[in-house]
Amino acid sequence: MKLLYPIITLFLFNSCSFDNKSGIWKNNDEISNKKIVSVFKDFKKIKSSNEIFDRTVKVDREFKFKINKPSASLSWKDKFYSPNNNLKNFKYNERNNIILKTKKLTKNQVDSYILYNDNNLIFSDIKGNIIVFSIAQNKIISKFNFYQKKYKNIKKSLNLIIDQNIIYTSDNIGYIYAYDYVSNKILWAKNFKIPFRSNVKLFSNKIAISNQNNEFFILEKETGNLVKLIPTEETPINNLFINNISLSNKDIFFLNTYGSLYSINKENFNFNWFINLNKTLDLNLSDLFYGSEILYYDDKIIVSSNDSFFILNSKNGSIIKKKNYSTDINFLINNNYIFLVSKNNYLISMSLKDGEIIYSHEINQKVGEYLNTKKKNLKVKNMMMINNNIFLFLENSYVIKLNLRGEIKDVLKLPSYLRSNPIIINNSLMYLNNKNKLLIVD
Repeated sequence: MKLLYPIITLFLFNSCSFDNKSGIWKNNDEISNKKIVSVFKDFKKIKSSNEIFDRTVKVDREFKFKINKPSASLSWKDKFYSPNNNLKNFKYNERNNIILKTKKLTKNQVDSYILYNDNNLIFSDIKGNIIVFSIAQNKIISKFNFYQKKYKNIKKSLNLIIDQNIIYTSDNIGYIYAYDYVSNKILWAKNFKIPFRSNVKLFSNKIAISNQNNEFFILEKETGNLVKLIPTEETPINNLFINNISLSNKDIFFLNTYGSLYSINKENFNFNWFINLNKTLDLNLSDLFYGSEILYYDDKIIVSSNDSFFILNSKNGSIIKKKNYSTDINFLINNNYIFLVSKNNYLISMSLKDGEIIYSHEINQKVGEYLNTKKKNLKVKNMMMINNNIFLFLENSYVIKLNLRGEIKDVLKLPSYLRSNPIIINNSLMYLNNKNKLLIVD
């Protein structure tokens, strides 16, 4: 093991008709531009040696998708829904009726991810509040804040995951703690001094998590005690990418801000393999790594980097396919088909088995033709597979509904602005709007 890190360092340097006044095109560019971080404005553009994919591919007329049937979801305990970070084919009533709209649940900015457990909506805000709202009682049943006065002026970024009635929380200060929201008490808390910067995963009686220095932690779930600390490559500056963790039955997959993907054995916590997905071995300010969540599916790892999309063998890390497109949002896998929205707004379906493109459509062009308007740039916030269709949730709260072949079936507008990422529970859509009110739409 003493030789491992020098080796790493050496080798890894609402349904209605629409027209031009519909509003679907409104504010997409403005919303996108607001998210540009000014500190990066003087950086040189990252050039890719690969030509960016930008062509339409029509699906074969005889091709038929064979996907898993829609099923109901009764809980949402992980920010990425499942241990492997993949979403399923959800059942949704699609009546577009508001069945619940609450009062404002917090005056503070909320996290983009909301959770659901035992008829309770659970989320956090930048003040460090963990808020538990009972759907049955239509009220907040718990509002817990772990932090002392000395942390009052620090904006908190919390990562939550739920097991039974316990919320395991890490933050950007360096704390990780377990909070029982039924008994309203802290079970344990640990301060590791360095801000955590990853999603949290639970397996067996362990917790997997990483900090901003790309150190990977295995902790005891019942006590928070450290089981193992695994150093990986540290980057000189913090980019916008958040370290990501995904699980299979036997292994943990960890992607850090350096662009290195690790496979770690769940039993002994030793490395199985690692590979760097960054396009260069020279790490400098113009070569920051940006990636996506890691999806594990059928002995394969699927992940997007700065300008490439990878399918890898999960057993040895070998690259099965590398494509010249990438994505900024979540993508979907269902029965060996991948569905993604590329950075230049192409809806792409590809085969997981061989990586070949089944079809590709430019979303802006498709929407323009469907609405009989001039095309403009749309900003997709989130995508889901619902009732055997692809739903693209836009940042301006419109929703594009497409069939599996990428043809638009409808353009909808949600009853209220979409602030959080949506979740689907009991065949209904849930989200927080721009006034931090919970909407449940069926």
